[in-house]
Amino acid sequence: MAVERIWLDVPFAEKNAAKAGGARWDGTARRWYAPRAGMADLERWTPGADIPELLPGEDRSLGGGLFVDLVPSSCWFTNVRSCVAQKDWDRLRRTIYDRAGNRCEACGAGQDREAKRWLEAHERWTYDDATQVQTLKRLICLCTDCHTVTHFGFAQIRGLAPQARAHLMKVTRMTGAQADLHIASAFDLWQARSRIAWTLDLSMLTAVGITLAPPPDAAARADVARRTLADEAGAGPSSGLPRQSGVSARAEAARRSG
Repeated sequence: MAVERIWLDVPFAEKNAAKAGGARWDGTARRWYAPRAGMADLERWTPGADIPELLPGEDRSLGGGLFVDLVPSSCWFTNVRSCVAQKDWDRLRRTIYDRAGNRCEACGAGQDREAKRWLEAHERWTYDDATQVQTLKRLICLCTDCHTVTHFGFAQIRGLAPQARAHLMKVTRMTGAQADLHIASAFDLWQARSRIAWTLDLSMLTAVGITLAPPPDAAARADVARRTLADEAGAGPSSGLPRQSGVSARAEAARRSG
């Protein structure tokens, strides 16, 4: 007799409690479920309303392909995921993966456990210099490798810059010189945008009933970024933000000769 599956939204930190309450894990769907209706101990993980495939105001044509997309340092580690409850984040990312056919929207790769390649949700933003508002306009499904390229500054800190550069060249078919120019230009834009304390507009999410925890105010975000980077790098509090010099000497040379 087929088992009735009632899917659940269980944050990773609560998986043991869900299991103790009778939840079971589906390794293929990578999701917890209740084996039958009426299990009171699992009610708190019952999914909320479905999230529409196209979020209100979302522009799915924005930011296609693979490119270095550096988030201003004033907004590091205060991104969408940090503002959304884990249960809502799981619902949101599942929608993003499903509509992408569980494939990376930049290179087409799927999840590969042996290769340690996963699917991840990435934010695409627009920036209004006049109003100093940074608006969430798209959520895109990227694989781990493409996501590492996208956050190239963070890749530097983790010692993954050479691999990220190679993956950028492989997917986009850029030459080494073209890749270095692209990375250098991305860092120039990042430096300019990092001088601004942006106001975040996440109305694309609140319009579908997702409750947001307010991020730290703009003045506090740079300190959050520095402290988090120090922890990630295993360094002391004096650890700085990524520097363009970490890209490679070739990038600077290419930029000056271009």
